Amino acid sequence: MIQLRTYVYIDSLQPQLAAYMASVSQGFLPVPGDAALWIEVSPAMAIHRLTDIALKATRVHLSQQVIEREFGAMVVHHRDQSDVREAGRVVLQRMGASQQDRTACKITWKEIIRGMMPDHTVLINRQGRRGSMILPEQSMFILETDPAGYVIYAANQAEKAANITLVDVRAVGAYGRLTIAGKEADVDEAAAAAIHAVENPSWT
Repeated sequence: MIQLRTYVYIDSLQPQLAAYMASVSQGFLPVPGDAALWIEVSPAMAIHRLTDIALKATRVHLSQQVIEREFGAMVVHHRDQSDVREAGRVVLQRMGASQQDRTACKITWKEIIRGMMPDHTVLINRQGRRGSMILPEQSMFILETDPAGYVIYAANQAEKAANITLVDVRAVGAYGRLTIAGKEADVDEAAAAAIHAVENPSWT
């Protein structure tokens, strides 16, 4: 029995998120404007069969496949939204599941820290982040979710909503973690969009 943990459809990858995903991708690199689908399941090894089904049934490209101890995840993308939607449909059909079966997202932490200090920003910038740097005096929004994959959608919607800097997006593991930075008003707007996104995740 395969459990559907995360199922998130993105209609148009925003420039910073697309670049971030490309920096960690081991497969075909996404570009801004691509539609994308993030699927996470348990047990982890089941993701191989689901990936095979999606690739054989459509023209989607595989950008990431992550297999952990408990959970497996894949990210497919294509310029044509209909291919990405169809990939999701055939995967769900193979699982005997529907989008409604996905695990509801829980926000385990959310916070805005204003007027960041130089010591703090330097440390964050050196902690293996893949995105842009956070600068002193900027505001920072941090979000943690369970399951992890939902932070991808949160990041995309935050970038759509405001002029922010995407610092880090960790969408695998037990928890997902998002870090964004920018001017106070922009971070406030982006944070509201990110929270709304995980509370109302997208459908295909």
